[in-house]
Amino acid sequence: MTTERTFSIIKPDATRRNLIGKIITKLEDGGLRVIAQKKIHLTKEQAEQFYSVHKERPFYNDLVQFMTSGPVVVQVLEGDNAVLRNRELMGATNPADAEPGTIRREYAESLEANSVHGSDSLENAKIEIDFFFGADEIVG
Repeated sequence: MTTERTFSIIKPDATRRNLIGKIITKLEDGGLRVIAQKKIHLTKEQAEQFYSVHKERPFYNDLVQFMTSGPVVVQVLEGDNAVLRNRELMGATNPADAEPGTIRREYAESLEANSVHGSDSLENAKIEIDFFFGADEIVG
């Protein structure tokens, strides 16, 4: 097993419904450790920059609007094969396709309001972690 770091966001739909603790418990029970965390309210500029990879996609503006609609919890997670493990715990992007017991199956409201975001690769995890956290904020 390889210890890795990945990035996670608990999205506005989940923070609005007071699901932060339940989601973190699922992550921790699933073998991941929270080594950095903060609750923030993304600005439009931050959301546009963070999701710039989707700028040409038809859902981009709605995504930016949704992600700025309320507070989010950004986190650095650590554990064995953390990127893959987090993605398994989250479940499929579309909650209707997610396996029972996954975060999205249990807590998502819709395809857009699917409660969590997680890095899809080690390379993107590093980029996403660096976007939100300085090295001094990560306590491994």
